[in-house]
Amino acid sequence: MADIRLSELYGKEIITNSGKKIGKVEDLILNLEERKVANLLLINADELIRSERTAYLLAKNSVKYERVRNIDQTIIVAEDPVSRR
Repeated sequence: MADIRLSELYGKEIITNSGKKIGKVEDLILNLEERKVANLLLINADELIRSERTAYLLAKNSVKYERVRNIDQTIIVAEDPVSRR
């Protein structure tokens, strides 16, 4: 996949390769040690930080970046075999 600026990910629609709309990128989780994006968040990271249910919200409102297959006008991701999200 070609290099892309982080700022270009914000607001992009995330769609599965079967056409299911997941949501829009509101924020990102970065893996600074590996210098890569870890997760695309469907909610603002501040909501996660302030919540008592952080793990639940993270699981429900994020997409692992490793699922990304293509980035153009939208972000196409592989189906999640666990949650079908």
